[in-house]
Amino acid sequence: MGKHEGRVHDLAVEPGSPHIFYSCGEDGLVQHFDLRSSSDTKLFHCFSFKENNRQPMHIRLNAIVIDPRNPNYFATGGCDEYARAYDIRRCQSNASNVSDTPVNIFCPRHLVHSNHVHITGLTYSNTSELLVSYNDELIYLFQKNMGLGPSPSSLQSEALQRIEEPQVYLGHRNSQTVKGVSFFGPKDEYVMSGSDCGNIFIWKKKGAKLVRVMVGDRCIVNHVEPHSYMPFFASCGLDKDVKLWAPMASDAPALPHNLEKIMKSNRQNREDQSRVTLTPDVIMHVLRLQRRQMFGYVERRYNRADLDSDEEDGVEDYFSGLSSDSAFSEEDPGENSGDCKIS
Repeated sequence: MGKHEGRVHDLAVEPGSPHIFYSCGEDGLVQHFDLRSSSDTKLFHCFSFKENNRQPMHIRLNAIVIDPRNPNYFATGGCDEYARAYDIRRCQSNASNVSDTPVNIFCPRHLVHSNHVHITGLTYSNTSELLVSYNDELIYLFQKNMGLGPSPSSLQSEALQRIEEPQVYLGHRNSQTVKGVSFFGPKDEYVMSGSDCGNIFIWKKKGAKLVRVMVGDRCIVNHVEPHSYMPFFASCGLDKDVKLWAPMASDAPALPHNLEKIMKSNRQNREDQSRVTLTPDVIMHVLRLQRRQMFGYVERRYNRADLDSDEEDGVEDYFSGLSSDSAFSEEDPGENSGDCKIS
């Protein structure tokens, strides 16, 4: 039906319509597909906002997501600091050579005009909040009124300072691979992410309190995806399997005893990396090399003779101990009793 030049890291299926989906890739192209049609629709190429004398540079895209509250809107993220929101009604058909025209962009104030970060994952909540995960930075939750407008170049510094800062989620590390980020719970009460340390991190969306940390992979957890309506989620990383997590009674603590050490190590590694300024091309090249090295490491570990016994001993680690009927000790007493609880 269609193709990209280079890797495609993400697809987005339109909510309520199994026939329509979008794709984005490292070529900067965003495409629209309808399975009832025999061909794709090339919407636009995503270009950098930075002005120079050279030909405009494509932004390599890592993620695309559709707003479930209004499927006319979708957002993309890639190898710069801006999450771009678009309206499909403003996009031209079969305009693959046309530059993108976002209706809004989102970025924390301290990262505007930054050269050392890029976006690896983003997602919309059921109330149109936009959750964005940055490489070697943090996770940010944007409300609709936190946008910078269609272009950062048109934003005055005084106006930038008046924009409300997004909610921040920290403790994990997102560096070595392209990681996603997700909401969890019937009302999107929680935020979930994988980490380079091999753990799954779960925060309360409101207040960003860290409520759960679980071992999810021998090396790195890349993606954590919730079921659309059941209290389950799946995770994957550099291990060869996909792990399904289900609620179960457990006496295990919600947070590991060495949590402070884990978070300190993640923070120090992130700060050390942030001192080095890299171009998007160099960042993507380094990520590819790291992935190859890590996959080679996993292959060697899986060839060990005692792997079977290791897997048998670790089966119970794949369950999260999530609970839908026991509240966290510091939950807000006024919250709806129908909300999902994690302890």
